[in-house]
Amino acid sequence: MNLMKKWGIVLKAFIIVLLLLGVKTVIYISGYDTVPINPVVGAFITGAIFTIAVIFTGTFTDFKESEKIAGDMASALKALYNDAIAIPLADDTPLVTMRSHIRALLNTINVSFTGNDFNTRAINHAMDVVTDDIRVLGKLNVAPPTIAKLRGELGALDRLVNRVDVITRTEFIPAAYAVAEIATAAVILVMLFIENDHYIEGSVVFVFLSLMLIALVLLIKDMDNPFEFNLDTSADVDINTLLTLGSYFEEREANLEKN
Repeated sequence: MNLMKKWGIVLKAFIIVLLLLGVKTVIYISGYDTVPINPVVGAFITGAIFTIAVIFTGTFTDFKESEKIAGDMASALKALYNDAIAIPLADDTPLVTMRSHIRALLNTINVSFTGNDFNTRAINHAMDVVTDDIRVLGKLNVAPPTIAKLRGELGALDRLVNRVDVITRTEFIPAAYAVAEIATAAVILVMLFIENDHYIEGSVVFVFLSLMLIALVLLIKDMDNPFEFNLDTSADVDINTLLTLGSYFEEREANLEKN
């Protein structure tokens, strides 16, 4: 699985390049490779590569931001849970109820991620239940700064949930994809007809340059939705911090029951 995640996109691109190499071979044998190598052609290829690199940089920036989301979600949930332990109450029944609702919220988030169907409505409903728990604590005269802290942590989680929802529902500038695809297709088309005195050398350059361009376009599309779990993808963020947080909560709850 790890091997495919690392080399999957390169393998797909290589298969496409092999098919294109067959087309280039037919063009070479037929004598249609008549485009001369000159500064204009070189500038065109350089400009297309630069354009794709700029688009990739923008997508990569969004991907790096997405990598932080799972960890930030886990931190907010863990803070809520630990605060529900630390609050001193004569009767801790409301806190036990709140902690169970926090675990249910975590489970709803994890199911949304692992099912590749980010159900914002279900997550919002689970957060509303925790909000009601905080309201109950307010009625029990829990210190206002503590209530404000709980609301702040839940608000931070809400912002992260909305951010994931936006990322999974929208694409990274569809026009940018079109530009990248057109630039790649144009470069490959020109290279198919570039005049080569030496077939092997020309083919090697064609294979490596085409492989790089096609792989970059495939990677840009793959990085557009980084929250894809156990699918045939290569660029996904790690959500194990959230997946393992449930075990931490269960261990904490077991220790509390012993004490």
